[in-house]
Amino acid sequence: MLMPRKVKHRKQQRGRLTGQAKGGTAITFGDYGIQALEPGWITARQIEAARIAMTRHVKRGGKVWIRVFPDKPVTKKPAETRMGSGKGNPEYWVAVVKPGRVMFELSGVSPELAREALERAIQKLPIRAKFVARHDTEVQI
Repeated sequence: MLMPRKVKHRKQQRGRLTGQAKGGTAITFGDYGIQALEPGWITARQIEAARIAMTRHVKRGGKVWIRVFPDKPVTKKPAETRMGSGKGNPEYWVAVVKPGRVMFELSGVSPELAREALERAIQKLPIRAKFVARHDTEVQI
C-alpha cells in the first residue's frame, strides 16, 4: 500500500476541494491515461485496486505509471466514543485529486487494449474519470 515513509505532521486538516488541478494535467510518460473529471479523495487501497485491475487486464504487458500519491492522513475516532476528547488517530491515506489531473498512464499496448484496461481501472475509483490519449499518438479512439 502506498503511504509516506515519514511526515512532518501526523494529522492534517481536511482542506477544500475547489478549482481545477494546478499541474499534472498532461500525459507525460505513457501513451494513454486516466483523467479526473471531478474532485475527490482517492485512498491508497483504491489506487492499488486500479493498478491491479489494469496490470491484470494487459496480462502484465506494457508499463504503468501512477501519477498520484496518497500523502494526506485521514483520521477517524473509534466507534462509540463520546464527542470531544480531541482528534482521532490517522486511519488511512488519501491523494487529493482535482478535475483535469492525470492519475494513471499506460504505454506499450494497443489502443483497444489500453482503453479496456483503463476503463476497468476507472470502475475502481470513487470519482468520474475519462480515458485520454496522448496528442501525438497516431490512433485516436
